[in-house]
Amino acid sequence: MKIITTIKEMQQEVKQLKNNQLSIGYVPTMGYLHEGHAALIDEARKNNDKVVISIFVNPLQFGPNEDFDAYPRDIDRDERIAKEHGVDFIFYPSVEEMYPRGLSVSLSVTDRTEVLCGKSRPGHFDGVVTVLTKLFHIIQPDRAYFGLKDAQQVAVVDGLITDYHFPLELIPIPTVREEDGLAKSSRNVRLTSSEREEAPQIYKTLLHAQELIKAGERDTISLVERLKEKLANSITGTIDYLEILSYPELRKLELAEGKVIIAVAVFYQKVRLIDNIILEVPRP
Repeated sequence: MKIITTIKEMQQEVKQLKNNQLSIGYVPTMGYLHEGHAALIDEARKNNDKVVISIFVNPLQFGPNEDFDAYPRDIDRDERIAKEHGVDFIFYPSVEEMYPRGLSVSLSVTDRTEVLCGKSRPGHFDGVVTVLTKLFHIIQPDRAYFGLKDAQQVAVVDGLITDYHFPLELIPIPTVREEDGLAKSSRNVRLTSSEREEAPQIYKTLLHAQELIKAGERDTISLVERLKEKLANSITGTIDYLEILSYPELRKLELAEGKVIIAVAVFYQKVRLIDNIILEVPRP
């Protein structure tokens, strides 16, 4: 496994791989790797000649009151996990390497961001597509792997790849969970013991939504009201949002039909947790 810190060296390695007609599977991360990242890496390992991951905490996707400085970092741990799962290259650039000066061209997401996390985090997804555009050009992957825990990000990346004709395949991977159902996240370490104990109620609420829909409930307003009440009564955190939308378009629905996402975000003292399930709901 090789660790690369400069764009120039990464591009040189990619050029050599392309000359040898080797396929590249790519997993973008912000580090502090866990089983969720490992699942993405393992999938990339199965279907590509070489696997590249990037570790870069992107300042452009953090708002002024968000946790850029507090975001967990442990490169030694990341290196060990990456090596165990067969990563060939870690691209580990500094902020100065990725953004040596102000941007002369800016990217702005105009669809799929007015709901869910995008609604309360203006500019977040602009930062996501900016850094991914850079990384896609640098690494030139054949396939890029993203976890569906952040399903809105997957939807936005799908739009980026489609609109700008990136010659790569987007591979969404199902959410990896703890034994009690809590979605794996680098931020889970910042939950207090009592918060961690109740956090699985988030996923249980999503499963309850699935049961209600399977039982024939389709009215999204009624569903959301019932789900919010259930979740609020089982946690001490504050519900940021709970929405039922079409996927990947992320349009509001009156009736839960077709491919839908049920997504939720909860604020705790030091962390914000997100989760979702995606369902295919038969039309009448």
